[in-house]
Amino acid sequence: MPAGHRGPPGTATRTQFNLGRSLPFLVLTLTFAVDLITPDPERFDRLLVAAPALAAVTWSVRGTIGIGLLAMAARLVLGLIRGEPLVPDVVANEAVIAGVTAAAAWVSRVRTRYERDLRELTAVAEVVQRVVLRPLPAHLGRFDLHLLYVAAAAKARIGGDFYEAVRVPGAVRMMLGDVQGKGLGAVETASVLLGSFRASVNDAPDLAVLADRLDEGLARYGAWDPDSDAAERFATVVLVELPDGEDVARLLSCGHPAPLLQRGAEVEPVRFDDPSLPVNLAGLADSRHHIEEVRFGPGDRLLLFTDGVSETRDRAGTFYPLELRLRGWAREPAGDVPALLHRDLADYGSGGLDDDVAALLVVYPPEIRSL
Repeated sequence: MPAGHRGPPGTATRTQFNLGRSLPFLVLTLTFAVDLITPDPERFDRLLVAAPALAAVTWSVRGTIGIGLLAMAARLVLGLIRGEPLVPDVVANEAVIAGVTAAAAWVSRVRTRYERDLRELTAVAEVVQRVVLRPLPAHLGRFDLHLLYVAAAAKARIGGDFYEAVRVPGAVRMMLGDVQGKGLGAVETASVLLGSFRASVNDAPDLAVLADRLDEGLARYGAWDPDSDAAERFATVVLVELPDGEDVARLLSCGHPAPLLQRGAEVEPVRFDDPSLPVNLAGLADSRHHIEEVRFGPGDRLLLFTDGVSETRDRAGTFYPLELRLRGWAREPAGDVPALLHRDLADYGSGGLDDDVAALLVVYPPEIRSL
């Protein structure tokens, strides 16, 4: 799983599940004990039907039926202790518990089928995630990579934000982008752009040609499937090239938020004098891609991010102060920054995170590492 992605359920979730499994037995025990010690007019044995009903939430069909049989046995013992006539009192109460147990077993069966289907879908989603958004290596060439990626949709693993970083002859090349809109259409567009990047990144002579091929790839896809939602969407993209043997970074922005360059406690956005139009909008105007080149040396950090980071607002409508936060984290280990950013964004946003979030921190280590 790429660094920065949401992890599996934690200890709190497992504790809740274990408590849910114990609850039917707790109800059985307490009901039996309280009914024994109270006078005959005060009856608590009717609460025994709650045990199989609760069991349906966490137990299998067999477990639910077994707990229902325990409830029936407990009711029979209480009836015999109180000297109730077998017919109709004991039989009637046993029939009620049996009916509730049967209904609970059916609910348990439906629930377990749903959980099995959900597990299969989750497994498929994990495979899709590995194919579409492959985990980034911790080190690529001379550089360290630290990723934060959070999809806005609850339980989703992939959203409209996308990223890639690869080693090519003579350089490291990266892409980070954000598809307009949300939902499956945005995921489809992101997968097309990732495919175009991977197909062209090795042989494209420079970032300008690579940006053209992203446009061409999305245009071809739209021509093949004109009814596809992807044909109508555009995406902002930033491309980065870190050449071997040079302490520089080359960047090209297609309508994307400017990355932040950090040298010690100094943080400033990369200036794009002539940014390109977003991908799939290039045909609206005649323009030539312009590549910016900035110094990027040992100890420097470069943060690429999507608008899910920069446009997070607090209750007063104030945008998230990303530059200020990066200055404050200058002395923090680079590997801790994605987690710090994630927590801070969630706390800062008035409604939590309501947009996809992607941030890639590229670090040029102070020490020299062989390629």
